[in-house]
Amino acid sequence: MNTKVAARICREYIPDLVYDLIGEIYKACEGPDVKGKKVLLKPNILIDADPEKCISTHPVVVEAMARYLMNEGATVLIGDSPALHRNSFRGEKSGIADVCRRLGAEWADFNKKTVDISLRKGRIKMASVVNDVDLIISLPKLKTHELVYLTCAVKNTLGLVPGFHKAKQHAIHYDRERFAEFLVDLNEAVMPDFFLIDGIMGMEGPGPGQGMPVMTGVILGSTNPAAVDIIASLITGYDPMDIPTTAVAVRRGLWLKDTSDIIYDGPAPEIIKKKDFKKIPVTGNENIALKFIKKRIPLLRKFDKRPVFLHGNCTGCIECISICSSNALTMHKSVKNHVILKDSRCIRCFCCAEVCRYHAVEIRRKIFGI
Repeated sequence: MNTKVAARICREYIPDLVYDLIGEIYKACEGPDVKGKKVLLKPNILIDADPEKCISTHPVVVEAMARYLMNEGATVLIGDSPALHRNSFRGEKSGIADVCRRLGAEWADFNKKTVDISLRKGRIKMASVVNDVDLIISLPKLKTHELVYLTCAVKNTLGLVPGFHKAKQHAIHYDRERFAEFLVDLNEAVMPDFFLIDGIMGMEGPGPGQGMPVMTGVILGSTNPAAVDIIASLITGYDPMDIPTTAVAVRRGLWLKDTSDIIYDGPAPEIIKKKDFKKIPVTGNENIALKFIKKRIPLLRKFDKRPVFLHGNCTGCIECISICSSNALTMHKSVKNHVILKDSRCIRCFCCAEVCRYHAVEIRRKIFGI
């Protein structure tokens, strides 16, 4: 498989500049010929929020990529499914709906129709548009992630799974290692044909929904999800093999067998590395014996990082409760805007923190209280 990765320094969302750099990256990595093809652009829209919050792929990047493809002769569709997908969702706040209107690109409603896709183990529902297009181009945002540490190319493919079918996967694949295996399986089944990571402004700290915007100043591209995620890891200061999805892919020898397989085009990673990037601390997967003990001594679970609810920030929107696949959350019966966590049910997927728009959920250790 092609192991080329291209990176370009870019510190501002200037449309013509981003367009030119995308063209350089696409050609350097031998992106697929799109002439006469129907192409789905799949940005990352975790929640529909203002671009300045760096939760979603910036609309300038989406528009520049779409324009480039159209100029190369493609018909472009744009779509994604956020964590909480309502039928009216079109990516209005993120600015991506405006991109569709300006370019005349069709918005692909992932909730409209689904198809069953076979994985290594079992099947999963996916937006049927994956069977209606010739190519898929993934546009991840460079962000931290409480569960898998960094969310880039491999993780962004999960957005092809619509709505609550995504949250359900956390209950099925209930720890970091299992979830990483599932994400790699998903890319094996339906892998986008090109990946372009928006790292002009990234997210650090408690991502992917509540972290802080940070200038990372780079655009990355590749046809190889593991290879481009490895370069993204180096830029943010992670050991690539600490990113569970990368470790799984390399262990399987799927898209490359070693980091040395990467053919890199761009500034030296140490030059573009964000040296003070605020990472999610790497804790690794628990061993089987410790999990066995915790199941029998529930108090030990209190020492885990878990969702902690900041009731003063809560608005009572109940989106955290809606997305919880293990039914671990309820509203207090008499106290307004007070979410209660039933810790014994919590699977530590941290989806509640991902979807909270009001910074009312932190992921940390809290030994006492609820």
